[in-house]
Parts: sequence; C-alpha cells; structure tokens
Amino acid sequence: MKIKEVRDLNTEELKGKAQDLAEELFRLRFRHSTGQLDSPSAITQVRRSIARVKTVLREREDSR
Repeated sequence: MKIKEVRDLNTEELKGKAQDLAEELFRLRFRHSTGQLDSPSAITQVRRSIARVKTVLREREDSR
C-alpha cells in the first residue's frame, strides 16, 4: 500500500485498515511457522503497510 493511498483514506477507514493488516500479519506468521508460506517477503510488506497507516494516524492525532 502506497503512502498516497493511505493519506487518501479517512481516519475511520485507517483504523479499520490497521486492524485488517494486523489480522493478515497474524495469518502470514502462522503460515510461515507451519511452512506453508510461499513468499516470506509478504510479511515485510504487511509490516511496512501497518507502519505507514500508524504513521498517518499519529500525524492526524498530533495535528488536532
């Protein structure tokens, strides 16, 4: 997920997206531990997307 896409979402959508990404990360870690994960780089991509979403949420929180 690109930062421009993240910034275009409103705050409620960002909170929902953060929760969805956290659940996806859990599923990826579970698949990795059982040896069923095809692309370990997917974990890194999801972690970075979570960081982007949290960064934008924090920026909006500070600007209030």
